[in-house]
Amino acid sequence: MDLQIILYAVAAILVLVGLAGTILPALPGLPLVFAGMVLGAWAGDFEYIGIPVLVVLGVLTLFSLMIDFWATALGARRVGASGKAVAGAVIGTFAGLFFGIVGLFAGPFLGALAGELLHGRDVGRATRVGFGTWLGIVFGTVLKLALAFTMVGLFVLAWIF
Repeated sequence: MDLQIILYAVAAILVLVGLAGTILPALPGLPLVFAGMVLGAWAGDFEYIGIPVLVVLGVLTLFSLMIDFWATALGARRVGASGKAVAGAVIGTFAGLFFGIVGLFAGPFLGALAGELLHGRDVGRATRVGFGTWLGIVFGTVLKLALAFTMVGLFVLAWIF
């Protein structure tokens, strides 16, 4: 089997796993997408995808990493979340992986709620903090998905033209 075909297959797998990682918090989504694109460009000897396109894709990847922190912090800060709530949201996100799609949505909320309750807040305030933190995570995920599909679109357009 031709090495170039194997490299293209690995690149495609990295991109697909990276796309899944934009939703699944245990995977570094856009860095995997970017790695797959760099591998694909390299496998084609940078004939179709040049360095300028890879630089743009790299900047978008770095931007996505900032979005991760910014969106969660913004959601938490807007509702006055404690550090325990933010830590709880992170733990809840990872725990939610074991409960399918429902866990992915409920985990961050329940983790932030539990963190606020441990911080000594009343149930009403803890619920608002949990919801605000959850909204931040969802907002960040939507932005990362948009960036992921933008990156794929740029890659495909550069490959075609």
